[in-house]
Amino acid sequence: MPGSALWEQPVSYAAVGATQAADLLRYPPAGFRPIVKRVRIGHGPLRWGFASQAVLSWGVQRRSGLRVETTESPDEVTGYAYVPVSLDTDGVPVPRSEVADDEEIVYGSDGTPMVAAGDTVWLHIPVGPFSIKAPARVVYVINEKKRRGFAYGTLAGHPERGEEAFVVELDDDGSVWFEVRAFSRPSHWLWWCVYPALRFAQFLYTRRYLSSLSGAID
Repeated sequence: MPGSALWEQPVSYAAVGATQAADLLRYPPAGFRPIVKRVRIGHGPLRWGFASQAVLSWGVQRRSGLRVETTESPDEVTGYAYVPVSLDTDGVPVPRSEVADDEEIVYGSDGTPMVAAGDTVWLHIPVGPFSIKAPARVVYVINEKKRRGFAYGTLAGHPERGEEAFVVELDDDGSVWFEVRAFSRPSHWLWWCVYPALRFAQFLYTRRYLSSLSGAID
């Protein structure tokens, strides 16, 4: 919708929330390339506290070299956001009343506001002395006792179409894991022309994402 405010723009793909699918690698949305990467980033409550707050405040992106520019959006835009379904170990949906809504994180320990479904941002991706502006919207937030994160979907003007999720998880043995899940494709024929470079950039930033939460605790 040319001329409309960024918050009014719809996401540029149809399968909203598909990064939640357990079989994403085998059955991605038609025409999209999937990615699922999971790494152990540490152990114990300090690592969990740091990682869960960082992932919910765009810390993964900022620590990977991106600049995140938030935009103003009216409250009602959150009504269009996807609400994920939580599943137990047998794959059975868990009622919303059993999810840790009472532990919702709104602000980090340093006062940084946490992401919310419906938030719209410009991601500034460095390319040499320049940067590419890539608009995105938070399509869902995961806020459970041992699992936290969010996913954003692309808007028109982003080099790609698709969705990317960033989730940290605390195992029963105290180990902390970080997972990146995504599906994407170039958004325009011009980007298809430089598809190898686009894939390399995605590979590079995925590596940065995976190492962003395993360093020193701020």
